[in-house]
Amino acid sequence: MPQEAEMLAKKAGESGMCEADYLRLLISQKPNDYPEVRKLLKELINEVNRIGININQIVFNNNAGLYSKEDKTQLVAYMRKLNQKVNKAVVQIGNQ
Repeated sequence: MPQEAEMLAKKAGESGMCEADYLRLLISQKPNDYPEVRKLLKELINEVNRIGININQIVFNNNAGLYSKEDKTQLVAYMRKLNQKVNKAVVQIGNQ
């Protein structure tokens, strides 16, 4: 627990607030209130949409019997990229 108290004191100090005011701010705001989070989520949504289109094309090829080994490789690459983007967003949002 002392680690959390130190982190709270540091973050409150960086914001120019006392710890109580900083906690009130955190409680009263939603993540969407932070411009950085909104921007990050918008970028993530756009990336997920682009990757989703590519995945849909691969699935269409699979259903049409045109699925190739290259499609499987691309699908795995898209899924990895998607996981990386989501994990990066989770880390960045968690650090807000």
